[in-house]
Amino acid sequence: MLDATTRSGGTATATPPAAGTEFAAAKELALAAEIAVATPTGLTVTPTGLAARCTRALLSPWSRLSLLLVLLAGAASSVLLFEPQRLLSDGWPPQLNGAAAVVAFAAAYGLVTVAFVPRPLLSLAAGALFGSQLGLAAAVGGTVLGGALSFGLGRLLGQDALRPLLRGRWLKAADGQLSRHGFRSMMAARLFPGIPFWAANYCAAVSRMGWLPFLLATGLGTIPNTAAYVVAGAQASAPTSPAFLIAMAFIAVPALVGVVVAWRKRHHLRGTR
Repeated sequence: MLDATTRSGGTATATPPAAGTEFAAAKELALAAEIAVATPTGLTVTPTGLAARCTRALLSPWSRLSLLLVLLAGAASSVLLFEPQRLLSDGWPPQLNGAAAVVAFAAAYGLVTVAFVPRPLLSLAAGALFGSQLGLAAAVGGTVLGGALSFGLGRLLGQDALRPLLRGRWLKAADGQLSRHGFRSMMAARLFPGIPFWAANYCAAVSRMGWLPFLLATGLGTIPNTAAYVVAGAQASAPTSPAFLIAMAFIAVPALVGVVVAWRKRHHLRGTR
């Protein structure tokens, strides 16, 4: 206590304000300063309000998966509208030639594979338009580009939503193979023509496979099958020629390799719980 002398000669006791009241007021002021942001009009907004909730909703796994489905539906609709398969009958635009035409075709190849256009059709077109060597370069380049685009979209927009759904025995087994043995599993998928290109891409994206094994397996594993289709396209005008017949025969070789690999790995899938 502090004593103070008054004019009348008496003493008065000065009592400090209540500590609880001061603490509550200071806490309220600090909280208001933390969450209130002044605007040019003098109003205040709260960052943790509606905008933050909308941002969290838009970035949620299911919102991103919905965006992926919308993008893929739009890409597929564009393919149906522009009909890129007409390249087989109408030919490449005459204003594009040489290396520029090969690069443009590879870019278009990659984009339309994301929209589920079958790769064999595109590889046939590459051979018919550019011949065996340049056609193979364009087709393989487009394959790697399309695989990278699909893998990136699936990893960014679909993985978080779809991984919790991998509960079945076969789904867990496939996910384990892709995650632990990414390069070998993707090589087998690329060599086996019965597995759709887009399906392998998005399955790999949902797994924990790394980028490098995916891209290496895609680039190397698709060469035999792609080369066969490119040569067949280049020799399509002479279907009885030895080159065309050999190309058709080699289309069956990757399928046989894929069957053998799948047969040897079947016990891993059966033993995985």
